[in-house]
Amino acid sequence: MRTRRDLARWTGVALLVMIVGGCFGRGPGRVRPPSIDAGSAGREAIRQYDANGDGVVKGEELDKAPSLKAALKKLDQNGDGAVDAAEVSARIRQWQDSKVGKMGVSCIVTFNKKPLAGAKVTFEPEKFLGPNMKICVGTTDEHGAASLSEETATDNLPGCPPGLYLVRISKQEGGKELVPAKYNSQTILGVEIALDAEGMQEGSLHFDLMP
Repeated sequence: MRTRRDLARWTGVALLVMIVGGCFGRGPGRVRPPSIDAGSAGREAIRQYDANGDGVVKGEELDKAPSLKAALKKLDQNGDGAVDAAEVSARIRQWQDSKVGKMGVSCIVTFNKKPLAGAKVTFEPEKFLGPNMKICVGTTDEHGAASLSEETATDNLPGCPPGLYLVRISKQEGGKELVPAKYNSQTILGVEIALDAEGMQEGSLHFDLMP
């Protein structure tokens, strides 16, 4: 059975392939990060999720902004438990300064503590990041493990660009959705992809779904 160590090794190999292929260096093989207007994205993030109009996303608002909630430790620079436009913009600039075009991304999906095989995992970039971010997808194997890649990649390289994503997990049989809506159409799951993002150093993201 595949272990976390195996998945961590796979992620490391994927990253190494991208480094050797020029993703982090110069030359025609380099994969460049998607173009994002950091200032505009910060303002749009608050416009999208700030329900009470106080200029920040906090409390119950974060529950409806799962990607911001997932990245809160990195976004919340002043420690007030909230996210403002400047903090979102600053975090995006950190991704851009890293020059990382893509990262190897793997995940394990369990349902009621058991591996969920044959599930489609979709990382949907937040709308406020603009039109240049692409959806990333993967399908879980018998161990509940999946590796993700851009759905419409033109560079034939695996992985996802740094960003904030809504996570949607779906499995259908006989036209019936087996995964609760809170994990797909009405998802409460979010993730940040970045070199220093929460969970990325563990080798594989883990989504433990409950009925």
